[in-house]
Amino acid sequence: MQPTERYTHGHHPTVVAAHASRTAANSAAYLIPHLRPGVVLLDVGCGPGSITLDLADLVAPATVVGVDNVPAVLAEATAAAERRGTSNVTFVEASAYALPQADASVDVVHAHQVLQHLADPAAALAEMRRVLRPGGIVAVRDADYGTMVHTPHDLLLDRWRDLYHEVARRNGGEADAGRHLYGWLRHAGFVDVVATSSTWTYADPEACRSWGELWAVRITAGAFADHAVDAGLATRDDLDELAAAWRMWATHPDAYFCFVHGEAIGRRP
Repeated sequence: MQPTERYTHGHHPTVVAAHASRTAANSAAYLIPHLRPGVVLLDVGCGPGSITLDLADLVAPATVVGVDNVPAVLAEATAAAERRGTSNVTFVEASAYALPQADASVDVVHAHQVLQHLADPAAALAEMRRVLRPGGIVAVRDADYGTMVHTPHDLLLDRWRDLYHEVARRNGGEADAGRHLYGWLRHAGFVDVVATSSTWTYADPEACRSWGELWAVRITAGAFADHAVDAGLATRDDLDELAAAWRMWATHPDAYFCFVHGEAIGRRP
Protein backbone atom coordinates (compact mmCIF):
# COMPACT_ATOMS: atom_id res chain seq x y z
CA MET A 1 0.00 0.00 0.00
CA GLN A 2 1.36 3.41 -0.95
CA PRO A 3 1.59 6.02 1.83
CA THR A 4 -0.85 8.92 1.92
CA GLU A 5 0.57 12.28 0.93
CA ARG A 6 -0.40 15.46 -0.88
CA TYR A 7 1.78 17.59 -3.13
CA THR A 8 2.18 20.82 -1.20
CA HIS A 9 2.71 23.10 -4.21
CA GLY A 10 0.00 21.68 -6.46
CA HIS A 11 0.01 22.44 -10.18
CA HIS A 12 -1.14 26.02 -10.48
CA PRO A 13 0.11 27.45 -13.82
CA THR A 14 2.64 29.65 -12.01
CA VAL A 15 4.10 26.60 -10.26
CA VAL A 16 4.39 24.58 -13.47
CA ALA A 17 5.92 27.58 -15.27
CA ALA A 18 8.52 27.94 -12.52
CA HIS A 19 9.35 24.25 -12.77
CA ALA A 20 9.68 24.54 -16.55
CA SER A 21 12.40 27.16 -16.09
CA ARG A 22 14.69 24.62 -14.43
CA THR A 23 17.60 23.25 -16.44
CA ALA A 24 20.29 20.66 -15.94
CA ALA A 25 22.76 23.52 -15.52
CA ASN A 26 20.89 25.27 -12.70
CA SER A 27 19.35 22.21 -11.06
CA ALA A 28 21.50 19.14 -11.75
CA ALA A 29 25.05 20.39 -12.20
CA TYR A 30 26.29 17.89 -9.58
CA LEU A 31 25.09 15.02 -11.80
CA ILE A 32 26.43 16.19 -15.18
CA PRO A 33 30.02 14.89 -14.68
CA HIS A 34 28.59 11.37 -14.23
CA LEU A 35 26.77 11.35 -17.57
CA ARG A 36 27.98 10.29 -20.99
CA PRO A 37 26.42 9.19 -24.30
CA GLY A 38 24.68 5.84 -24.00
CA VAL A 39 23.76 6.07 -20.30
CA VAL A 40 20.22 4.80 -19.65
CA LEU A 41 18.54 7.36 -17.39
CA LEU A 42 15.25 7.53 -15.50
CA ASP A 43 13.98 10.91 -14.28
CA VAL A 44 11.55 10.47 -11.38
CA GLY A 45 9.11 13.31 -10.76
CA CYS A 46 10.00 14.93 -14.07
CA GLY A 47 7.22 17.53 -14.05
CA PRO A 48 7.11 19.55 -17.29
CA GLY A 49 10.35 17.92 -18.40
CA SER A 50 12.79 20.80 -18.78
CA ILE A 51 15.57 19.08 -16.81
CA THR A 52 14.73 15.74 -18.42
CA LEU A 53 15.24 17.15 -21.92
CA ASP A 54 18.64 18.55 -21.00
CA LEU A 55 19.68 15.21 -19.53
CA ALA A 56 18.45 13.45 -22.68
CA ASP A 57 20.79 15.60 -24.77
CA LEU A 58 23.73 14.58 -22.58
CA VAL A 59 23.13 10.81 -22.80
CA ALA A 60 21.89 10.53 -26.40
CA PRO A 61 21.48 8.22 -28.24
CA ALA A 62 20.28 6.36 -25.12
CA THR A 63 16.58 6.74 -24.33
CA VAL A 64 15.58 8.70 -21.25
CA VAL A 65 12.27 8.06 -19.48
CA GLY A 66 10.61 10.73 -17.38
CA VAL A 67 7.92 9.65 -14.94
CA ASP A 68 5.39 11.70 -13.03
CA ASN A 69 1.97 10.96 -11.56
CA VAL A 70 0.16 13.96 -13.07
CA PRO A 71 -1.04 13.47 -16.66
CA ALA A 72 -1.36 17.21 -17.36
CA VAL A 73 2.31 17.96 -16.68
CA LEU A 74 3.34 14.88 -18.65
CA ALA A 75 1.41 16.29 -21.60
CA GLU A 76 3.35 19.54 -21.23
CA ALA A 77 6.61 17.61 -21.10
CA THR A 78 5.74 15.69 -24.25
CA ALA A 79 4.83 18.91 -26.05
CA ALA A 80 8.12 20.50 -24.94
CA ALA A 81 10.06 17.53 -26.34
CA GLU A 82 8.24 17.87 -29.66
CA ARG A 83 8.94 21.62 -29.85
CA ARG A 84 12.59 21.04 -29.05
CA GLY A 85 12.95 18.08 -31.41
CA THR A 86 14.22 15.74 -28.68
CA SER A 87 13.50 12.23 -29.92
CA ASN A 88 15.28 10.08 -27.31
CA VAL A 89 12.88 10.78 -24.43
CA THR A 90 9.51 9.37 -23.40
CA PHE A 91 7.21 10.43 -20.59
CA VAL A 92 5.20 7.90 -18.60
CA GLU A 93 2.64 8.19 -15.81
CA ALA A 94 3.88 6.32 -12.74
CA SER A 95 4.42 6.60 -9.00
CA ALA A 96 7.84 6.89 -7.40
CA TYR A 97 6.80 3.89 -5.33
CA ALA A 98 6.04 1.71 -8.37
CA LEU A 99 8.34 2.50 -11.25
CA PRO A 100 7.58 0.80 -14.58
CA GLN A 101 11.18 -0.23 -15.27
CA ALA A 102 12.39 -3.81 -14.88
CA ASP A 103 14.85 -4.82 -12.19
CA ALA A 104 18.46 -3.74 -12.83
CA SER A 105 17.64 -2.01 -16.12
CA VAL A 106 18.79 1.59 -15.59
CA ASP A 107 22.22 3.21 -15.23
CA VAL A 108 21.13 6.45 -13.52
CA VAL A 109 18.03 7.46 -11.57
CA HIS A 110 17.57 11.19 -11.06
CA ALA A 111 15.02 12.89 -8.79
CA HIS A 112 14.88 16.66 -8.36
CA GLN A 113 12.76 18.14 -5.55
CA VAL A 114 10.86 14.87 -5.14
CA LEU A 115 11.82 13.21 -1.86
CA GLN A 116 10.78 16.23 0.20
CA HIS A 117 7.16 15.65 -0.81
CA LEU A 118 7.04 11.91 -0.10
CA ALA A 119 5.66 10.37 3.08
CA ASP A 120 8.03 7.43 2.70
CA PRO A 121 11.26 8.51 0.98
CA ALA A 122 12.92 5.26 2.08
CA ALA A 123 10.40 3.23 0.07
CA ALA A 124 10.91 5.43 -2.99
CA LEU A 125 14.68 5.06 -2.72
CA ALA A 126 14.32 1.29 -2.41
CA GLU A 127 12.30 1.32 -5.63
CA MET A 128 14.96 3.45 -7.34
CA ARG A 129 17.61 0.99 -6.16
CA ARG A 130 15.56 -1.90 -7.57
CA VAL A 131 15.64 -0.55 -11.12
CA LEU A 132 19.34 0.37 -11.03
CA ARG A 133 21.94 -1.95 -12.43
CA PRO A 134 24.78 -2.94 -10.07
CA GLY A 135 27.15 -0.01 -10.10
CA GLY A 136 24.41 2.37 -11.25
CA ILE A 137 23.86 5.65 -9.43
CA VAL A 138 20.99 7.54 -7.90
CA ALA A 139 21.17 11.35 -7.87
CA VAL A 140 18.78 13.33 -5.67
CA ARG A 141 18.47 17.03 -4.93
CA ASP A 142 16.06 18.73 -2.54
CA ALA A 143 15.59 22.14 -1.00
CA ASP A 144 16.07 22.78 2.71
CA TYR A 145 13.45 25.32 3.76
CA GLY A 146 15.08 25.74 7.16
CA THR A 147 18.02 27.45 5.44
CA MET A 148 15.91 30.10 3.72
CA VAL A 149 17.06 33.58 4.69
CA HIS A 150 15.98 36.99 3.55
CA THR A 151 16.61 40.66 3.99
CA PRO A 152 15.15 43.15 4.78
CA HIS A 153 13.87 41.14 7.72
CA ASP A 154 10.11 40.71 7.96
CA LEU A 155 8.38 38.69 10.66
CA LEU A 156 5.63 37.83 8.19
CA LEU A 157 8.14 36.04 5.94
CA ASP A 158 9.37 34.19 9.01
CA ARG A 159 5.75 33.19 9.59
CA TRP A 160 5.48 32.05 5.96
CA ARG A 161 8.49 29.76 6.42
CA ASP A 162 7.02 28.30 9.62
CA LEU A 163 3.66 27.84 7.94
CA TYR A 164 5.26 26.08 5.01
CA HIS A 165 6.89 23.60 7.39
CA GLU A 166 3.55 23.00 9.09
CA VAL A 167 1.70 22.44 5.80
CA ALA A 168 4.39 20.16 4.40
CA ARG A 169 4.35 18.10 7.59
CA ARG A 170 0.56 17.76 7.44
CA ASN A 171 0.90 16.65 3.82
CA GLY A 172 3.33 13.89 4.77
CA GLY A 173 6.48 15.61 3.54
CA GLU A 174 9.78 16.89 4.93
CA ALA A 175 10.47 20.52 4.05
CA ASP A 176 14.09 20.23 5.18
CA ALA A 177 14.79 17.13 3.09
CA GLY A 178 18.01 18.54 1.65
CA ARG A 179 19.91 17.96 4.89
CA HIS A 180 18.69 14.35 5.14
CA LEU A 181 19.66 13.05 1.70
CA TYR A 182 23.06 11.71 2.72
CA GLY A 183 21.60 9.62 5.52
CA TRP A 184 18.58 8.52 3.53
CA LEU A 185 20.77 7.13 0.74
CA ARG A 186 23.05 5.33 3.17
CA HIS A 187 20.13 3.72 4.98
CA ALA A 188 18.59 2.72 1.63
CA GLY A 189 21.64 0.58 0.92
CA PHE A 190 23.56 2.84 -1.43
CA VAL A 191 27.34 2.96 -1.10
CA ASP A 192 30.03 5.53 -1.91
CA VAL A 193 27.50 8.23 -1.08
CA VAL A 194 28.75 11.74 -1.77
CA ALA A 195 26.80 14.73 -0.48
CA THR A 196 27.17 18.25 -1.85
CA SER A 197 25.13 21.42 -1.73
CA SER A 198 24.33 24.41 -3.87
CA THR A 199 22.28 27.54 -3.45
CA TRP A 200 19.65 29.50 -5.28
CA THR A 201 20.03 33.23 -4.73
CA TYR A 202 17.63 36.05 -5.61
CA ALA A 203 19.33 39.41 -5.36
CA ASP A 204 18.62 41.48 -8.48
CA PRO A 205 15.34 43.38 -8.97
CA GLU A 206 13.94 41.15 -11.71
CA ALA A 207 14.70 37.90 -9.85
CA CYS A 208 13.26 39.23 -6.60
CA ARG A 209 10.08 40.45 -8.26
CA SER A 210 9.61 37.08 -9.94
CA TRP A 211 10.32 35.07 -6.78
CA GLY A 212 8.13 37.25 -4.59
CA GLU A 213 5.20 37.17 -7.01
CA LEU A 214 5.52 33.41 -7.41
CA TRP A 215 5.10 32.90 -3.67
CA ALA A 216 2.38 35.53 -3.36
CA VAL A 217 0.33 33.58 -5.90
CA ARG A 218 1.21 30.16 -4.44
CA ILE A 219 0.00 31.06 -0.97
CA THR A 220 -3.27 32.60 -2.10
CA ALA A 221 -4.35 30.87 -5.33
CA GLY A 222 -2.47 27.58 -5.37
CA ALA A 223 -2.86 24.25 -3.61
CA PHE A 224 -0.75 25.50 -0.69
CA ALA A 225 -3.55 27.93 0.22
CA ASP A 226 -6.16 25.17 0.25
CA HIS A 227 -3.93 22.88 2.32
CA ALA A 228 -3.24 25.61 4.90
CA VAL A 229 -6.88 26.65 5.25
CA ASP A 230 -8.28 23.11 5.24
CA ALA A 231 -5.87 22.12 8.02
CA GLY A 232 -6.84 25.13 10.11
CA LEU A 233 -3.29 26.47 10.01
CA ALA A 234 -4.22 29.83 8.47
CA THR A 235 -7.20 31.84 7.28
CA ARG A 236 -7.58 33.39 3.85
CA ASP A 237 -6.96 36.78 5.46
CA ASP A 238 -3.73 35.45 6.96
CA LEU A 239 -2.59 34.26 3.56
CA ASP A 240 -3.45 37.59 1.93
CA GLU A 241 -1.29 39.30 4.56
CA LEU A 242 1.61 36.95 3.81
CA ALA A 243 1.21 37.55 0.08
CA ALA A 244 1.34 41.30 0.63
CA ALA A 245 4.54 40.85 2.63
CA TRP A 246 6.10 38.88 -0.22
CA ARG A 247 5.21 41.60 -2.71
CA MET A 248 6.55 44.33 -0.44
CA TRP A 249 9.83 42.44 0.03
CA ALA A 250 10.10 41.83 -3.72
CA THR A 251 10.14 45.55 -4.54
CA HIS A 252 12.59 46.63 -1.82
CA PRO A 253 15.88 47.89 -3.32
CA ASP A 254 17.88 45.78 -0.85
CA ALA A 255 15.86 42.58 -1.32
CA TYR A 256 17.89 39.39 -1.00
CA PHE A 257 16.79 35.77 -0.59
CA CYS A 258 18.80 32.56 -0.69
CA PHE A 259 18.61 28.94 0.40
CA VAL A 260 20.53 25.70 0.30
CA HIS A 261 19.78 22.61 -1.76
CA GLY A 262 21.13 19.32 -0.52
CA GLU A 263 22.46 16.96 -3.20
CA ALA A 264 23.58 13.36 -2.94
CA ILE A 265 24.82 10.68 -5.28
CA GLY A 266 24.98 7.03 -4.25
CA ARG A 267 25.92 3.84 -6.03
CA ARG A 268 24.04 0.54 -6.01
CA PRO A 269 26.47 -2.20 -4.91
